[in-house]
Amino acid sequence: MNIKNSIIHVVLTGGVGSRLWPLSRKSMPKQYLEIFEGKSLFEMTVERNANLADKVMVVGNVDNCHLSEKVMIKLGKPYINIVESTPRNTAAAIAFAAFASQSDDVLIITPSDHIIDEMEEYEHAIKKAISKAKEGYIVTFGIVPTKPETGYGYIESKGDDVISFREKPNSVTAKSFIAQGNFLWNSGMFCFKAGVLLEELKAYQPEVYENSKKAWELNKNGNLDLALSLDIPSISIDYAVMERSKKIKVVPAAFGWSDLGSFESVYDYLITKGHFVDKGGNMVIGSDKHTTFLGLKNTIFVYTDTANLILQKENSQDVKDLYSELEKQKSELLN
Repeated sequence: MNIKNSIIHVVLTGGVGSRLWPLSRKSMPKQYLEIFEGKSLFEMTVERNANLADKVMVVGNVDNCHLSEKVMIKLGKPYINIVESTPRNTAAAIAFAAFASQSDDVLIITPSDHIIDEMEEYEHAIKKAISKAKEGYIVTFGIVPTKPETGYGYIESKGDDVISFREKPNSVTAKSFIAQGNFLWNSGMFCFKAGVLLEELKAYQPEVYENSKKAWELNKNGNLDLALSLDIPSISIDYAVMERSKKIKVVPAAFGWSDLGSFESVYDYLITKGHFVDKGGNMVIGSDKHTTFLGLKNTIFVYTDTANLILQKENSQDVKDLYSELEKQKSELLN
């Protein structure tokens, strides 16, 4: 019997968005905040790929799967649900998605918290990646950079060949990457046949492969056992496979892209949507109350019911340190 192979959109929903505290909390991570024209990033991610794939698979965790379910019900979309009992990073999350698929199914892996514009460019890139995936390649998407950004990893490339993956650089290194002209932002999006990815994972990270397989085989309706999951090494797909496999190709993509990983990127996005800023470049997020900034420039005031944050736009990356400090204090303000 011939089973038709599918194109499956896999949405990864892990992560709490620590750099967007206090908007983003453990009980309501950034991908579920309905602050983007009344929609959440998760909802926009599912909608964006609806016409490009036959099925949707959501890989989440016990803390957020109810939030995903709410959105999927709102959209009226059936989906394959995989619930991790504990976070084990992206290699395990992607392995579960691959084990849940047929070997020749093509998976489009996307995080759930990105903003993407220019849909024609996006669809063109996805279709190009699908055709490379069908040839047996593992495809990563590199975004043509618009500035020397220090918050993203980079891909050094030549055509569709990957020369190297680079960590998030300091500003001097980021500027040199841009000047060289063959560096792309690492989007964290991938496309491949399920079986090809699993072969490479088995070759380069056999412990992740074997223990993920064991946990998957004993899943209950997509829910994974905690004890078995804790045996899986916590490692990213970049370290596990991307930086080691000889089957990697990159699709350089020119669509508008941001991982909205900082208040600076949220600020930039909201400005494009007509959000108010005063003449000093100051912005309020989360409140309609009249707010006046005196003697301040490029300040972001973030309002929530239980905590406020006032920051210079340029200090957006430091919010993560603040989050870590609150974690050490076991603060209720993170929940």
